[in-house]
Amino acid sequence: MTIRTGAGHGSVPFALVGERLVVRGAVTPYVAGQRVTVHFVLDGRDVASRTATVASSPGGRGRFRVTYASRRPGLLGVAATHAATPQLTALAAHARDLRVVPADMREGARGPGVWVLQERLGALHYAVPHDGVFDEGTGQAVIAYRKLNGLARVPTVDARVLRLLQRGAGRFPVRFPRQGRHVEASLSRQVLAEVEPGGRVHRIYTMSSGKPSTPTVLGQFRVYLKTPGVNSEEMFDSNYFIRGYAIHGYPEVPTYAASHGCLRVPNADAPAIFGWVRLGTPVDVYQ
Repeated sequence: MTIRTGAGHGSVPFALVGERLVVRGAVTPYVAGQRVTVHFVLDGRDVASRTATVASSPGGRGRFRVTYASRRPGLLGVAATHAATPQLTALAAHARDLRVVPADMREGARGPGVWVLQERLGALHYAVPHDGVFDEGTGQAVIAYRKLNGLARVPTVDARVLRLLQRGAGRFPVRFPRQGRHVEASLSRQVLAEVEPGGRVHRIYTMSSGKPSTPTVLGQFRVYLKTPGVNSEEMFDSNYFIRGYAIHGYPEVPTYAASHGCLRVPNADAPAIFGWVRLGTPVDVYQ
């Protein structure tokens, strides 16, 4: 007997609190009139069971299906059993455990739900901590994710964001995959991405480009000067790509275009970008 859950994919399968979970299973061989019990265990405690009749399916196999929605977050285990009958022996099977996470998270939250959020964002190459704490860095990664998905630019997570993450949505669309190791700055999305050879995204960051009165220049450039530390304009770990325009950290990084023409990133992200960007690294700036 085998069972599986409709809980999305990825290294950390998860479902939302209150979301209907579909459990499907197969029994071989099929014997008419047999019944299977599906057990649900949350954080080590039995919380529910469902009984299903095994139905015939092609190939001499039987199939069954039940649904369940957890009202609490935690680690959910799913198992199915068939007690021995004169017609069919005892059977048992387990599905992969999955996390049930809150549908809403914001700064200050912590625990397994935040671990899942951070793991999923990290798998999509967003710059995000991996400590189970929804801090400012996690909030900035959420903002970058929301920008790429056309959602409200706020540092909070809701069911819509989590369902997008379940599907693996939110990848950065590399525009110049054949350019080798380079940086892409999408002004319409207000995100910056480090791209490895072959068009593989290394890291994605939220950013703020030039405001309408002092717009960021568009085009293809190369980093010609790198200055570590903080300068007189509060620019931190600056990577200059044309004249006085640079990718740099700054104390304030709004969710919209607000700089004097540079590509601002949060100060916390600036050292990592400074370490990745080299003299001569191409920088592509586009709408």
